[in-house]
Amino acid sequence: MGGGDPADHQESARRTRRRAAINCNGNDANANGGLGQSALVAKNRPARVARRKKRLELRRRQQRAGFIVFVGALGFCLLIGVSLIYNAPDDSSTVHAKRELDEILLSNSPLTEENEQRILDLYGGELNRFPVSIGLDTDSPNWESIEHPAREAMKYFEPEKAKPFQRKPSKEELAAALSGKQLRGGNEEKYRDDETTMRVPRFWNPHPYQLIADEREKRSSANSTLPRDGIRRYLGNFGSRLMTPHEAKSIGSVITSKDGKQLETIFLAIASYRDYQCSETVESAFARATHPERIRVTIVDQTKAGDEPCSAPPRGSCDDDPAQMACKFKDNIDYLTIDAALSVGPVFARHLGHRMYRGEYFAAQSDAHVSFVNNWDGEIITQWHQANNEMAVLSTYLSGTDGHIDLKTGERVSLSRPIMCESDYEGHGSDKHLRHGQQPEGVPLLHEPVLDPFWAAGFSFARGHFVVNVPYDQHLPWIFQGEEISIGLRGFSYGYDYYSPEKSVSYHHYGREDVPMFWENSQVFRASGEYGMNRLNAIIQMTNDETKDWIKIDLLKYGIGKVRPLEKFFQTFGIHTETQSVERNLCKFVGRPMQKEFIPSLRRNGMGLDYDKITYRFVNKWKN
Repeated sequence: MGGGDPADHQESARRTRRRAAINCNGNDANANGGLGQSALVAKNRPARVARRKKRLELRRRQQRAGFIVFVGALGFCLLIGVSLIYNAPDDSSTVHAKRELDEILLSNSPLTEENEQRILDLYGGELNRFPVSIGLDTDSPNWESIEHPAREAMKYFEPEKAKPFQRKPSKEELAAALSGKQLRGGNEEKYRDDETTMRVPRFWNPHPYQLIADEREKRSSANSTLPRDGIRRYLGNFGSRLMTPHEAKSIGSVITSKDGKQLETIFLAIASYRDYQCSETVESAFARATHPERIRVTIVDQTKAGDEPCSAPPRGSCDDDPAQMACKFKDNIDYLTIDAALSVGPVFARHLGHRMYRGEYFAAQSDAHVSFVNNWDGEIITQWHQANNEMAVLSTYLSGTDGHIDLKTGERVSLSRPIMCESDYEGHGSDKHLRHGQQPEGVPLLHEPVLDPFWAAGFSFARGHFVVNVPYDQHLPWIFQGEEISIGLRGFSYGYDYYSPEKSVSYHHYGREDVPMFWENSQVFRASGEYGMNRLNAIIQMTNDETKDWIKIDLLKYGIGKVRPLEKFFQTFGIHTETQSVERNLCKFVGRPMQKEFIPSLRRNGMGLDYDKITYRFVNKWKN
């Protein structure tokens, strides 16, 4: 097979192909009626072309269908990918923090500051949100029912005299009182659940602090009887110890301005009783601020049918004048509207205001009839930082507007300001209490905040943790005089220090006539005031009379801390609780002498004055 001449092989192949062609043609001709091969091809060409077109069309359809399926699958994959990217942690550190959180919670070793910070970082978005509203009361978990403090006191001690609330206003009266409002929270729909309770916002209590406090207790194996307020347990266990710098600095939201600056936020609480200047005060707070976007204002607005509500902008509706601050910054304002018939004094109203705090860096308090100076937000923050004291509270009685501020321009025209140093007992019997009087006013000699002993309700500015640790007492009905010494002493016992600012940033409108007062409700609630004052004096250890009736509940929440004993305050500033008398002329010491004597005892970590190092006791050396 493999040999032979190649030419012979080629010739043999040609003969084989010719025989195959003849046989094929002969068979084809017989099968097709004698037609030859050429005629047969011509006859079948249209059919073949049609079949080819059909096959091509089918192939194109299959290709189109495959392309559509491919594009759909690709789109679906892209959508899933984008979703995964969008919902993925911001960076690898967040993923690591989540894993570390599991490790921390499964561990029995004590929590370190580093681990606690990792937990807080994991919830950073929740803790740094601003502004945060109290929301509407629609059976929200952020709201709760509490007993009205006056009814509560009367039910305890004089149930036969515990009168029901005055009638609820009709829907028509309510609509008239609330007309034009853009309420974000209030009792406008449901004033109270029954004849003794009312709906109010819950205190701010974020989950991360609750988690850390629970983990601390679990690791200490202690059976804690503390209330379950997580943030209060986190911040020193209700004053049983001084906060650490780490704990204190974990409180407070910060936002970024349009020009990239980091801005510490401000919570401004205002309590208003049928006050026609309330909306002007809100307007002033935003309009005179350098960075109004960092301010959140909350108003406890106690109104009656026919009153102009605080939420009504001062220059008409937002449709007519949208440039008004109440319109531009409506998301930064919360109004808690309360029927004025339920009012039992400023203490309870301001208590409701403290309930609306939502984690701002600073917490301020003001009356509802003041005017702010230009750049008040920047000035007061700068003064607070000058104290170099995390526990500093800038507080003073406000000077009047006359001679101190140009009401049209907002410019300060006087540098004088009061300093808190004058206090004495007043009243009789169970009503006797320590009250701050008219404070001396002058141009400051020191260009910095000056230490003083007392706190003032008309203006207060501190870190946000101040109102968390020392909220107004819920159970003090019918208290007007005495609120300041109550907050002041409770704050002192938690480690806070009070300063008069070098420059006032707001001024008070005094001398107003025909302004309604909460005394309108005296026939209904005044009898509860005795029990309120008894509680106030008992908690701050200003009375030794154990026979007096007072409500002994929530004593840890609204009581005295253990960082400093109150006896130290009384001894230092010449207050004799046993004889209910004071050493006069304290103002001769407060100011430069007190600053020189006390500032060296400021802790190096900036966490307040160490009163264990202060041995000074004020004794009056001057003739009265």
